[in-house]
Amino acid sequence: MGVLNVTPDSFSDGGDWYDPARALDHALAMVEAGADLVDVGGESTRPGAAAVSPDEELRRVIPVIEALSAACPVPVSVDTSAPEVMRAAAGAGAQLVNDVRALQRPGALEAVAETGLAACLMHMRGEPGTMQQAPHYPNGVVAEVSAFLSGRLQASATAGIPAERLLVDPGFGFGKTLDDNLALLAGLGELLGLGRPLLVGLSRKSMIGALLDLPVEERLHGSVAAALVAVERGARIVRVHDVAATVQALAVWNAVSEVTAAEETT
Repeated sequence: MGVLNVTPDSFSDGGDWYDPARALDHALAMVEAGADLVDVGGESTRPGAAAVSPDEELRRVIPVIEALSAACPVPVSVDTSAPEVMRAAAGAGAQLVNDVRALQRPGALEAVAETGLAACLMHMRGEPGTMQQAPHYPNGVVAEVSAFLSGRLQASATAGIPAERLLVDPGFGFGKTLDDNLALLAGLGELLGLGRPLLVGLSRKSMIGALLDLPVEERLHGSVAAALVAVERGARIVRVHDVAATVQALAVWNAVSEVTAAEETT
């Protein structure tokens, strides 16, 4: 999943793709590099980020989604929590909602159920503006994330959203310390018990910076390594800024995995 932030203030590439024409060019370049889908976001959800009105989100994302849907050969996702943005994005051609708030805003479940969109349900402790203020998981981060996502899957089913239209995301960096993030990555396989494909977003995040003592613009290698670890532990989709490097690394990993699987069957 290639990241396309059409925001002025995202933590890594804020302002880079704010212009719709530049956004379209970048999205097509990511597809050329091997992206299987493109995730368009109009609200920064970095730690400490301010809220964005639905009207402003619509202004930012709908022209880009319309252009992508017409020109892009892969599915388009909209990264939003606002029901009105979900509905408009569906009309513009989006096929997936990627919601950091797991369809908890009033009307979000109904918007997904009625539009037929697929949805990714993500775990976040609190809101972006406050989520990194002393997060704590007394029962263990993996257990609490799993319980939350299980509850959101049940709420989605009750709202009439078929299970086959749902993905889950443990929410690396969203209300979690470095130790929490590492425990979650190490225990990622335990979330496979939820029965839905796992999407993970580790690209360029502060956990990579903290581990390697590197600024955001120098986190490529660590991000690729984290993506490989996530896939090895069961992730089906990795949400990344650096598509070409990640695709190439995963191609090598897949080739070795196929040989290993063949040897195990003989």
